Amino acid sequence: MRIFVSRVGAAVIIGLHVTADPATQADRPNLTSVTMSSPVPAAPSALTQPAVGIIMGSDSDLPTMRGAIAICQQFGIAHEVEIVSAHRTPVRMVEYAQTAHQRSLKVIIAGAGGAAHLPGMVAALTPLPVIGVPVQTRTLQGVDSLYSIVQMPAGIPVATVAIGNATNAGLLAVQMLASHNPELLQAVQTYRQELAQMVQDKQTRLSAIGVEAYLENAGGHH
Repeated sequence: MRIFVSRVGAAVIIGLHVTADPATQADRPNLTSVTMSSPVPAAPSALTQPAVGIIMGSDSDLPTMRGAIAICQQFGIAHEVEIVSAHRTPVRMVEYAQTAHQRSLKVIIAGAGGAAHLPGMVAALTPLPVIGVPVQTRTLQGVDSLYSIVQMPAGIPVATVAIGNATNAGLLAVQMLASHNPELLQAVQTYRQELAQMVQDKQTRLSAIGVEAYLENAGGHH
C-alpha cells in the first residue's frame, strides 16, 4: 500500500493504492482518493524536495494523519505520505527507515494505533528525528497507542504528541525544519502571532456581548 502526493496548482492530490485485506477491509473507510487545498501553495525554496515523511500503519489511520498533512500544506513544505506497516510489511518498514536520511527527508512523522510499534521501530532504524502520533482505538481509546509510543528505552527517542493530535506533530516537524530556515522560522512566528490574535479577538467579543450570548452563538468553541 502506498500513497502518492503531487502538487497541482494550489492543491495537493493524494492517490491511495490499497491491496484489499478481507479481514479488515470492512472496517476501513473508502479512501480511494483525497483532495485537499493548500492555503500556502508557495513552498520555501530550500524545501522543494520532500522534507517530511508522514507514515502510518494502515489506511484507517489516514483521517488522523490528515492533521499533519494539512500543516505541511499550510507552511508550503514538500512531504511524502506512505503506508508502512510494522507488522504486515516489516521488510518495507526497515528499508524505508534505513534509507530515509539518504534522500531529502529531515524528519519522520509516524502514526500508529494499538500495539503502535511503527514509530519506535522506525526511530531505531533511522538517525532522523521521529515524531509519534498515537491513533485513537475503539478498545482503549488510544491509551494503548500512547503508552506503546511514549515508553521508549533510553537512547532511542520518539517525540510523542497527544492521542490523535497529528496537527501538533506537523507543527513540531515545521519547527524542527525552521531552526535552519529563516523564511520558515518567520512563518512559524507569524503563525504564533495569529494564534494569539485569535484568542484576543475571542476575549474582545466575550467582553462585548457577555457569556450567554457568546455561548449561544457557538463562539466559545476552540
